[in-house]
Amino acid sequence: MAGLNADRRILIVVENLPVPLDRRVWLEATTLAGAGYQVSVICPMGRGWDAPYEMIEGIHIYRHPAPPEAHSGAVAYTKEYWHAIKAWFRLARVVRRERGFDVIQGCNPPDLIWLLALRYRPSGVRYMFDHHDVCPELFEAKFNKKGLLWGVMRVWERITFACASVSMATNESFRQIAIHRGKMAPEDVFVVRSAPRVETFLPGPGDARYRHGAKTVLGYIGVIGQQEGMDLLIEALQILIRDLGHDDVHLVIVGFGPEVPMVQADVAARGLNDHVTFTGPLYGDEMLAAMNAIDIGVASDPKNAMNDISTMNKVMEYMTLEKPLVQFDLTEGRASAGAASRYAKANDPRDFAAQIAALIDAPEAAREMGQAGRKRVLDSLAWDFSAKQLLAAYDRLFSKIGK
Repeated sequence: MAGLNADRRILIVVENLPVPLDRRVWLEATTLAGAGYQVSVICPMGRGWDAPYEMIEGIHIYRHPAPPEAHSGAVAYTKEYWHAIKAWFRLARVVRRERGFDVIQGCNPPDLIWLLALRYRPSGVRYMFDHHDVCPELFEAKFNKKGLLWGVMRVWERITFACASVSMATNESFRQIAIHRGKMAPEDVFVVRSAPRVETFLPGPGDARYRHGAKTVLGYIGVIGQQEGMDLLIEALQILIRDLGHDDVHLVIVGFGPEVPMVQADVAARGLNDHVTFTGPLYGDEMLAAMNAIDIGVASDPKNAMNDISTMNKVMEYMTLEKPLVQFDLTEGRASAGAASRYAKANDPRDFAAQIAALIDAPEAAREMGQAGRKRVLDSLAWDFSAKQLLAAYDRLFSKIGK
């Protein structure tokens, strides 16, 4: 395989997370390198990954100082994206000189990496779009409106698909967007789901210290931002404890994000400090130690235009670790979890609490749900299945280049 693909050179560009912290990008990069491709990555610094250049597992990683993260306002987003765009162009020149590339893989958000792709298109470089987020719907979910900026994002999205020779969708909903809204040919759109490597993401006893002596431990892992529904989760926890009588419960929150101070303040205001632990970001064995200690996973992402069609990494991770879970009834959430989850009415924290209580009251059924979830991953959703689609997508793209 390595001999077949040794002359195929890929540059992956990601704006919102450093590599290898971005788990999807790292799985893609290492899978491609394992198949013989030459892989370089441009990404921001952050979270301890601050070396301007390093090579890890054969991946050449070029990092730039992280742009100032925007949370609101056109000016803030302009500053963030302009900072990133300048870094892409600067580092792409370095990669071109030192390593070369035949393909640029752009991982959104934002839907602006086509600018870099167009710069190198006259020299034969082609664009692979890795569709992580639906940016117009993300804007709508963040700001609860459409307006001028929403319209601009629809334009950027359309240009992105028009520039892409092949695109990768994280689920079937995204694939339909690429085909119908992006006007891509169906044979040029491949579903590459995000999923953990089952050989390393293993169920186990976990670290009992995370349980804080509680009978039932809930776990949340992921970004703590505006659109993750953390306010609904904390309200549901209060209802579970105060109204439904399940006071021997602890919630472990693993992750980082701009809303952490607000969530902590909400927990304190509700008098729930003794029932909640914020671990901050955890990785590798430390993350598994925490998540394996929980009994039930929670995914509080509210139903909106974005979340309804997005596949949540946390859902896949709970399932892979054999944990039953509770989430709001989202189209792609149900497509991923099936019978491994209980589904609360849209954005209803009282029903979310009731669904958690139902799992606490039926431990044998909860255990069977967890087992069904891991089996579902092993049978059809594990990274090995996505890896085949990833390699097929690149075979399709390089057949257009003639390599």
